[in-house]
Amino acid sequence: MRQRAFWVTLLVGFWCCLSSVLWTPEAAAFTEEQKLLLQSWRLVNQSYYDDTFNHQNWWAVRQQFIKQPLNNREQAYEAIEKMLATLDEPFTRLLRPEQYHNLQISTTGELSGVGLQININPETGNLEVVAPLSGSPAESAGLKSRDRILYIDNVDTKTLSLDEAAARMRGPSGSKVTLTILSQGNSPEKNVQLTRQRIALSPVVASLDKSHDLPVGYIRLNQFSANAAKETNQAVTGLKKQGAKGYILDLRNNPGGLLQSGIEIARMWVNQGTIVYTVNREGISDSFTASGNALTDAPLAVLVNGGTASASEILAGALQDNGRAALIGEKTFGKGLIQSLFELPDGAGIAITVAKYETPNHHDIHKLGIIPDQMVSQEAITYGQVGSEADSQYQAALQYLTHQGVLAHAS
Repeated sequence: MRQRAFWVTLLVGFWCCLSSVLWTPEAAAFTEEQKLLLQSWRLVNQSYYDDTFNHQNWWAVRQQFIKQPLNNREQAYEAIEKMLATLDEPFTRLLRPEQYHNLQISTTGELSGVGLQININPETGNLEVVAPLSGSPAESAGLKSRDRILYIDNVDTKTLSLDEAAARMRGPSGSKVTLTILSQGNSPEKNVQLTRQRIALSPVVASLDKSHDLPVGYIRLNQFSANAAKETNQAVTGLKKQGAKGYILDLRNNPGGLLQSGIEIARMWVNQGTIVYTVNREGISDSFTASGNALTDAPLAVLVNGGTASASEILAGALQDNGRAALIGEKTFGKGLIQSLFELPDGAGIAITVAKYETPNHHDIHKLGIIPDQMVSQEAITYGQVGSEADSQYQAALQYLTHQGVLAHAS
């Protein structure tokens, strides 16, 4: 197995490319704006997972856009965005310097906003909610996975890129933003005013449930940030010391993050076997496997729902296919593409879809999701009700562990 720390999901991983690698003699004849466009074109040319480039001549696309007048940086950015739009794939996109900076912050620290993970549906082009962050203004307002965001402060989201929409929802703590929401079903659209606040990005919440004869460790993983693996390790180790005989891993409404973080966390539960396969545009498959250093072999139930996406699905798929855990809840989101983030010389970045992933049993879950072992629907509950009697999925996980006799066996 080859270690590839640069593999990432939609949220980020970082590849910093030296400009000298991309320099060619012809580049000297171009303006700085043209060079920026050319570098973006080359990065896509070298790395994009679809070698047909959406069934078009990528060189001809280059020629078309390099001939356009690029008199300033804004015109260069607009040309790059239009060039990437020809791929008709929302995850490959330009990140202007502020957007690039915000994306870095979102995996390492905290930010000020409404706490909403979003995505552009590749089939409809609609801006949708992936999941609200726990305890955020969006979660308190009752926004749910798959809700469609029609307007942000009266700006039609059809006119916005994914990053432009995210930027409009961020802002100073205490300021307000109004979202026009259309939920699934026959509900009418509604305006939801949210007050931005500082969003702490601590990825792990852990507790010990002693409501049964044998204690169960509960771990809620909110996202796969840079410190998620370390905090998960500490949570498992701490609960084990407290006497946990089984575990519930909650991946509900976890939109993903760093792929490498997901792999590291899977290795804490799976002692041997494949974690995930990645497949590039040449069809070459690579794999990441368990390291033989699992923290525990205690029984495990994993909670999933429609907001479980990307790196969360990699973890859930690894645990399910290896027979390590029972998945309980609802079908997951279904995002099976991998992006890498390349830094451009002016402080901007470009996210490029470089591969797809498959579960250990070679299931391609993109747009399909993962079906749980036990389907359990869940009525809307507040963050404070998670893990309570009102949380039917959590209760089903407790029942599973008890009914299967696995806790008694573990003791």
